[in-house]
Amino acid sequence: MPERDRAVDALRAFAILGVVLGHWLVTALVADGSGDHLHVTSPLKTMPELAPISWILQTLAVFFLVGGYSAAKGLRPGEPWAPRLRRRLARLARPLPLMVLAWVPVAAALWWAGFSANSIRTLVELVLSPLWFLCVYVGLTAFTPLIAAAWNRLGLSGAALLVGATAAIDLGRFALGAPGWTGWATVLTAWLVPFYLGVGWADGALRSRRARFALLGGGAGAAALLVGFAGYPASMVGVPGAAVSNLSPPTLAAVAFGLAQTGLAVLLHGPLTRWTRHARTWAAVSAANRSAMTIFLWHQTALLTVTVGALPAFGSLDGLHSVPDQPEWILERLPWLLVFAAALAAIGGLTGGFERPRRPVPAAAH
Repeated sequence: MPERDRAVDALRAFAILGVVLGHWLVTALVADGSGDHLHVTSPLKTMPELAPISWILQTLAVFFLVGGYSAAKGLRPGEPWAPRLRRRLARLARPLPLMVLAWVPVAAALWWAGFSANSIRTLVELVLSPLWFLCVYVGLTAFTPLIAAAWNRLGLSGAALLVGATAAIDLGRFALGAPGWTGWATVLTAWLVPFYLGVGWADGALRSRRARFALLGGGAGAAALLVGFAGYPASMVGVPGAAVSNLSPPTLAAVAFGLAQTGLAVLLHGPLTRWTRHARTWAAVSAANRSAMTIFLWHQTALLTVTVGALPAFGSLDGLHSVPDQPEWILERLPWLLVFAAALAAIGGLTGGFERPRRPVPAAAH
């Protein structure tokens, strides 16, 4: 078995950390006066000046980049499609059904406890909303052989075609009066860009510093121009009530931002390789990767467990149930991140075995 690329594992760990901290910071569940109804809002809605937080914590392009890299490295000549897909997705297939099934009795218990139907629907939507990423990821992973073949034929021009397709879809949607549903085609074209570049990276592309800086500078510059002069939102995550989101569906600005992230990620490959040679660093990175699916699937449940559980016991608490409309809310929120992390660790202790089943102990020789 080839040695793992520790820098790629570190990038995956940072991407996981970004997604989790991003959701925990910008997802606010506000309780009404009676305490039996919760609605979702975001500090980005009332304090748009916090948009730079999303530039740091929205790391989806890095996920797709390392996903494409790993999927391409995992290709085995002559391996049939179905066994390859089962091998690649085995760790996903085990924990996902558990999470979905666990929320059936939880939703019933919330109904019995007196929470409104709208509140329960809000909570379930929060838990299930990250699953769109898995659907796209599974689809791209399934077609990795075709994507690799496209890379071998088209090279970097294939990425340019995907960026152009996303731009054309946005043009039709925002300027030419095309139906809004046409924008959802960018779920494929936009996220295929970093996945495709990850496949190319695995093939030896993006090795020169010039190419890496071109991606970083060109992507960042294009994103800045689109936000500054083309009317795209500054936030790289969705904001409740906003007319346009850079993620639902992904826009050309999200693609440009993802290109910048791709350039930065490959630039960091060397430093991360050296950094992960330290035993403690590698232990932390390795642990995050072993539990990646558990963390991703259950981190919103951890947030909701603390938020909903504390409400009847302690009433509305600052930074947990309060309206995020003042800068002080961010400071009040930070200690709760540690509580969410503790809840996630507890959930992981109960469910982690479904992601990493124990290997049978060999029978002792007689």
